[in-house]
Amino acid sequence: MPRRIQAAVCEGGGAPPKIETLNLDDPAPDEVVIKIEAAGICHTDLGIAQWSESPRVFGHEGAGIIVEVGTAVKAFKKGDRVVATFGFCGDCPNCGDGRPAYCFDGIALNIEGMRAAGRPSLTRQDGSPVGGSFFQQSSFATHAIVTERNIVRIPDALDMVSAAPLGCGIQTGAGAVFNQIGAKPDRPLLVVGIGAVGCAAIMAGKIIGCNEIIAVELRPERRELALELGATHVLDGADADWSEKVRILTQGGVTAALDTAGTQRTFEACLAALHSGGSLGVLTIPGEFEASIPHPGGIDFMTKTIVGIIEGDAVPAEFLPLLISYFASGDLPVDRLIKTYPFEKIADAMDDAAKGKVIKPVLTFEDAIS
Repeated sequence: MPRRIQAAVCEGGGAPPKIETLNLDDPAPDEVVIKIEAAGICHTDLGIAQWSESPRVFGHEGAGIIVEVGTAVKAFKKGDRVVATFGFCGDCPNCGDGRPAYCFDGIALNIEGMRAAGRPSLTRQDGSPVGGSFFQQSSFATHAIVTERNIVRIPDALDMVSAAPLGCGIQTGAGAVFNQIGAKPDRPLLVVGIGAVGCAAIMAGKIIGCNEIIAVELRPERRELALELGATHVLDGADADWSEKVRILTQGGVTAALDTAGTQRTFEACLAALHSGGSLGVLTIPGEFEASIPHPGGIDFMTKTIVGIIEGDAVPAEFLPLLISYFASGDLPVDRLIKTYPFEKIADAMDDAAKGKVIKPVLTFEDAIS
């Protein structure tokens, strides 16, 4: 029997979320229901909310406790503490090759919220559907349906607030450095944009032993934070010649670069900052999503690699426990990035995130009606 939950519904067109009572469907055989205790807010939530035209519940960095399990679930049980991450089918060639972030159905399962059960996970009291299963969770709610594949058990010693961002933002930034852009010990790393993803990349670079680690950021307070997290140099993103300064600092350019800013200027500047054979990871693209992107061309086209970053190319069941161990040892201080907001203040939290007032807002649910 569907349970009544409280969920933050975005009506579409960038309208701020409003909390209302919805019905959450029963779990399918391979699904579980988790009671959300913390949920991070990511810029993907903000971006999709802007162009979405129908009512939806976002949220894809949820952490909580399993309260119900589907009939076919074997790996989890009621009472397990888990963090939710991105969805994947588990059956396509990429999933089979250990690259679930590039699942053939990734867009449908995550951005579009397709549910394998074929019925909506969320409905209003009148029976009308509300878009759910965002990243196979829609965790801006007191409860969420997730699949057995897109949750990872977490230890009792890990608090839910620190756990929540591991499912996307921290996994993406750290995974980009560990798994995708060719970062190496004693070789220079460039990180452009010091949000949650950029901070995770800096921390990962420090763990690997990259040298130098250069951070480029517009906000002075974030440049200071970058130094505290492991950057060896910081540059003002407003400087027109920061790319040349990177080449001078590194005596020829960086081995790996990560552009989290997503502008044509930062894209071209990052390419220019690479030495021959270097790799640039991009997390978002300049301009319109489907528009062509100008490439500076020339020798850069032949000697440098550009790779798109999805969820750090991670296998969550293997990678999230690694991140948890780094957090426990003090090498990945995710808690330093977080500001908490009660669930009822979700509109304020999203607005603060959009304006850059906070790096990683995390919603808490202690006082939410459930």
